[in-house]
Amino acid sequence: MQVDTNTTKRSSQRLLMNQSTALNRLNFWDKQGHYVFTLADLNKIFIEDSPKTLQATLSRLVTASILSRPVRGVYLFNLAHSFDGYTIEHIAKALRRGEYNYVSLESALSEYGVISQIPIDRLTIMTTGRKGIYHTPFGTIEFTHTKRSQHDILANIRTTDRPLRLATAECALRDLKRVGRNMHLIDEKEMYHG
Repeated sequence: MQVDTNTTKRSSQRLLMNQSTALNRLNFWDKQGHYVFTLADLNKIFIEDSPKTLQATLSRLVTASILSRPVRGVYLFNLAHSFDGYTIEHIAKALRRGEYNYVSLESALSEYGVISQIPIDRLTIMTTGRKGIYHTPFGTIEFTHTKRSQHDILANIRTTDRPLRLATAECALRDLKRVGRNMHLIDEKEMYHG
C-alpha cells in the first residue's frame, strides 16, 4: 500500500493550523483575564460545525496539553499568562454560572480567623444552584444550596478582587448553623471580639 505523502502533509498542516487558530483564540481570551472555560464557552470561541467536531478539537488540545479538564465540563488553558491564585474559584464559578455563589462556611470563617483549623484542600461555597462536591487537581469544591433571597444574599456578602464574593463572618456563621455543620471549631471570642 502506497501512502500519499502530500495528503498526509496537508492533513498534518490542517491539524497544526487548527491548533494555531485555537491558540490564537485562547490567547485572546487569556489577555482578557480568562483561562477557565465551560464547554459552551469553547463552542462559541471555536465555532465548530458540530458537537462531534468540537469534541475532536478539544480532545486534540487536551492531548497536546494546551487544555486540561480539571472537572467534567470545565477546561483550563494550560498556557495562560493570566493564572492567578484563584483557579479553584474560577472553576467553581464556571460550574455554577448564572447562580449566586459566594465563599462561606468553613472557608470564609477560616479567612476571618474564626475557626481553629484551616481547610486547605476544600473550598466551601453557598449557591442558589444545586449542591454538589467536585474533586479537582486544585482541591475539592463543595457547593451547598441556599434558599436565601437575592436581597438577603447581596446584603451579607462582600465584593472582593477575586472571582467569588465572600460572606461576612456573621453570614458565614449563620450559614454554618443553618446547614447543621459542626460548630466545635468556632472560636467564639475571635468571632465577637476579633
